[in-house]
Amino acid sequence: MAIDLEKMRAKLTALENRGEKRDSAFWRPEDGEQTIRIVPTADGDPFKEYWFHYNLGKNPGFLSPKRNFGIEDPLNDFVRQLFNEGTDDSIKMAKNLMARQRFFAPVLVRGEEDKGVRIWGFGKMAYQELLNLVLNPEYGDITDVETGTDLVLKYGKPAGAQFPQTTLTPRRRSSPLCDDTLGGPDKCVELLESIPDFDGLFTRQTPEEIQTMLDEWLAGEEEGSADVVKFDSKGSTTSVDSAFNELMNA
Repeated sequence: MAIDLEKMRAKLTALENRGEKRDSAFWRPEDGEQTIRIVPTADGDPFKEYWFHYNLGKNPGFLSPKRNFGIEDPLNDFVRQLFNEGTDDSIKMAKNLMARQRFFAPVLVRGEEDKGVRIWGFGKMAYQELLNLVLNPEYGDITDVETGTDLVLKYGKPAGAQFPQTTLTPRRRSSPLCDDTLGGPDKCVELLESIPDFDGLFTRQTPEEIQTMLDEWLAGEEEGSADVVKFDSKGSTTSVDSAFNELMNA
């Protein structure tokens, strides 16, 4: 039987749309001011915390199996060994590869309601600011669909600063998530049902896949420098101490 080209086209379209859908699920603030609303979630906790590994060659950031799920993580083991080595170079490399925490929340961006609820990723300082607002009795539940509070978000790099900064200021008055101009309660139901599934936003790498990425990265480093020692398939050298001495002190 000949291959069904229509089915193949449908599969290709679905695959392409899946990537576009994942990208469109995220929101990133632009320089300047924007108004957002933190959207409530069914579990009562709109703030999600994840740990990511970065800087492993050209691989994009990926979830740390150890820090997120408590399972084997070859890169986390490698980082720990680098810290144990204790040299300036090994510690520098460890800090570059160690898992970093990132925070996320579903938001509705005012003026862009037609794009639906999206996921905003932010750092520790913004997270602390959000938690302080949530716990401030003067504002109550800022996510409440009827009596919650919009937030004015200022984003940008101040003069002389190395990185952009985020500040959040609550509006003076509470407001509904969806007023009549947006469709009222019916629109709210639609928006709440459209919150992206956090579990499907980030690809989970298996320990075996991470080990392969680590081996390939170390092999690439080894080609460029005789100082780099390649780990074996179990994430260790025959002698960790001697290997790192060769790696950092040759």
